[in-house]
Amino acid sequence: MTLPSSQDSTDTRLELLKTWLKGHAARHALELDTLVPASSDASFRRYFRLAGKAGEGESTGTLIAVDAPPPEKCREFVQVAQLLDAAGVHVPRVLEVDFDAGLMLVTDLGTASYLGALTEAQGQSEDGPRRARTLMRDALDALIRWQATSREDVLPPFDEAFLRREMELMPEWYLGRHLGREVDETTRGVLDRTFALLIASARAQPQVFMLRDFMPRNLMLSGEPNPVNPGVLDFQDAVYGPITYDVASLLRDAFLSWDEEFELDCFVYYWERAKKAGLPVDPDFGEFYRQIEWMGLQRHIKVLGLFCRINYRDNKPHYMKDLPRFTGYARKVAERYAPLRPFAKLLDDLEGRANEVGYTF
Repeated sequence: MTLPSSQDSTDTRLELLKTWLKGHAARHALELDTLVPASSDASFRRYFRLAGKAGEGESTGTLIAVDAPPPEKCREFVQVAQLLDAAGVHVPRVLEVDFDAGLMLVTDLGTASYLGALTEAQGQSEDGPRRARTLMRDALDALIRWQATSREDVLPPFDEAFLRREMELMPEWYLGRHLGREVDETTRGVLDRTFALLIASARAQPQVFMLRDFMPRNLMLSGEPNPVNPGVLDFQDAVYGPITYDVASLLRDAFLSWDEEFELDCFVYYWERAKKAGLPVDPDFGEFYRQIEWMGLQRHIKVLGLFCRINYRDNKPHYMKDLPRFTGYARKVAERYAPLRPFAKLLDDLEGRANEVGYTF
């Protein structure tokens, strides 16, 4: 069977998905005429919701059909779903899968996301902070359960080459393509020295199971019959990497920002609970906080390039509005630590702020 590539028309892939679902319709009581788009993301994956049931004896509800054109990671999704489930983390259950075609049928974690709940909580003056704190602590507890099951040689390593490859998206796509700036010798020097510092910090940390996209957009509010928060999505890119990465990505997100007091409350909560769980977090909270900040900066540098690539290469412009949030994150961290200040100056120069803040080069 010749499969359409990820560049084929939407209708071609959708017809393939519908044909595949017909083969599983009887087993899962699928109502194929209810198939509707559920969501999409920054990759070529798409998700559809339809009526059906997970197994014999279960009541009819909704399921999720996944269109993940090769080389999207269906095998990795199934592997990591099993690891997360074994760790006591609530994830979709894989009901049917065709690895070669890139098609899956999984259980539905619903439509109530952490992003929506936390955005609503931020707008509430009384119960909002308490609600946000509860949700974040639930997420951090789930993260600790996942990390506590870590072992080597199970997931791909988030090694030096991986870290550097991610950050190189920034000079190529943010500086070169988006800003139209030549990466001259001076700029390259600042980038190289900054990247080396961030890589060294990341590699010096204890290495654990790492989800990479552990953020409110990928977390779901769990309802009955499974009340465990959160439900976790989009985990097929999991690796073995620095212990602070997922904590940083949760609190310094593309779609939500928190004040420093709330962030610190969450970081301290995680640090204390992680120590009790036997995770190898740094015993000095000040050093642990620095590790989070530098790890977050690595991610933010990557995201600046990634969002521009998604826009210019993949024609998905809706992430571009969040670039200022990430330059803000990056500048705040880089200004706080002397070894990173040349990078802060570079950001200001790129945005024409250098004269305003009195920098000289």
